[in-house]
Amino acid sequence: MTDIPDISIVVPVYGSDGALVPLYERVVTATARIPASFELIFVDDRGPGKPWEIIKTLASKDQRVIGLRLSRNFGQHSAIMAGINSAHGRWLVVMDCDLQDRPEEIPRLWAKAQEGHDVVAGRRVERQDGIFKRLSSKAFHKVFMYMTDQKTDAAQSNFGIYSRKVIDIIKKMHEQPQVFPLLARWAGFEAIPIDIEHSKRTEGKSSYNFSRSVSLAIDIIVFHSNKPLKMCIQFGFLMAFVAFCFGVWFFIRYFLFDSIPTGWTSVIVSLFFLSGVILLGMGILGIYIGCVFDQVKGRPPYIIKEQAKLLVKDNYL
Repeated sequence: MTDIPDISIVVPVYGSDGALVPLYERVVTATARIPASFELIFVDDRGPGKPWEIIKTLASKDQRVIGLRLSRNFGQHSAIMAGINSAHGRWLVVMDCDLQDRPEEIPRLWAKAQEGHDVVAGRRVERQDGIFKRLSSKAFHKVFMYMTDQKTDAAQSNFGIYSRKVIDIIKKMHEQPQVFPLLARWAGFEAIPIDIEHSKRTEGKSSYNFSRSVSLAIDIIVFHSNKPLKMCIQFGFLMAFVAFCFGVWFFIRYFLFDSIPTGWTSVIVSLFFLSGVILLGMGILGIYIGCVFDQVKGRPPYIIKEQAKLLVKDNYL
């Protein structure tokens, strides 16, 4: 029987064909520096290029390599969850496929975890991304912290190591979207950050364009907080109070000063403003209803179409 691997390394793959072989080679070299066995799980998220052919070749040459091919593009975090649900290791490492997460950092993550920590998160001190991506990431984390009253660090990424205890808890969560680092944070285990080196992207481009990033940010905030709904209520009370004050003022002017309020422009502007506020509130409420609708449908977050190697879970008992 095959022993349980010490480390399962999950890599969602999207549009970085040329980086897969170097990633595999560097993972093998890096893990040779620590007394731990590993399995390397590539999850093809059906992006551009032909990564599946490369993954199948690697899996046919090394029994430690496992390939999963999704039926379509489900997104990075769904691909991560597909890899997590197929992982058998006592520890789990999540990293990107584009070599911005350096495999050479795995021994450092492993060593820190062996000090008794369930979660060790890599912190990118000097993030090697474009200025727009860095600024948008910081903006998202600021908004997320305000909306959810949780502390986050924009320098931290998916790259980290997690104990089986944490992974088993995360696997029990069936909410959508399943954003892995947020699920790990919700589990409550203290994440120990360590500074790591972040490399520049050598091939391909990020799957997160502006519209997709905004959509994911809205989904994350909505699924982790009801504060937007509370803000609508608070703003509604504020507008009602302001309207009441204006009504009292016009009443006093009419009876004490015999002054009839004029200004149809201000009335029309106020009408359009309040209509916009009402539509905004309805839109926010609609997003929450849509999220509930998606959740109750109970559809799987991903579908595995093909495996590069037969996964027999009993072999890892």
